[in-house]
Amino acid sequence: MNLAITSPAFTDGGAIPSVYTCEGRDVSPPLAWTDPPPGTNSLALIADDPDAPGKTWVHWVLYNLPPSARELPEAFPPDEERPDGMRQGTTDFGRVGYGGPCPPSGTHRYFFKLYALDAPLALPPGATKPQFEAAMKGHLLAEAQLMGTYRRFK
Repeated sequence: MNLAITSPAFTDGGAIPSVYTCEGRDVSPPLAWTDPPPGTNSLALIADDPDAPGKTWVHWVLYNLPPSARELPEAFPPDEERPDGMRQGTTDFGRVGYGGPCPPSGTHRYFFKLYALDAPLALPPGATKPQFEAAMKGHLLAEAQLMGTYRRFK
């Protein structure tokens, strides 16, 4: 079974609209995905920029989304934890919640990676990407990615 992630805001490999960046409203884009495989007990998402100077820059960390979820709306709130158990981690901007593309120069690629997991992650709100990756080991059932690009205009 293939897991797929899409956005009505941009196509895979296409330009991310500036509203979702530091030059716009800096809100998260809407995302949607297909049914995860049987046995999925939680979903998680990482958004990062491997073209950032010095290291891969983390723009968003979400985990413990309910397996019934099939989308995230535009401008998803930066709550550390929601009533359904979903939690958000700390980005390289030093805060919880989405931080949009803001490349210092050139065109960068931004990967939105969705993971289907066989268990919720035993992580507190505010966890970092390395903590997320360590907790996810041995629990991955499927993954999908959507890549968008952005180049600053100013």
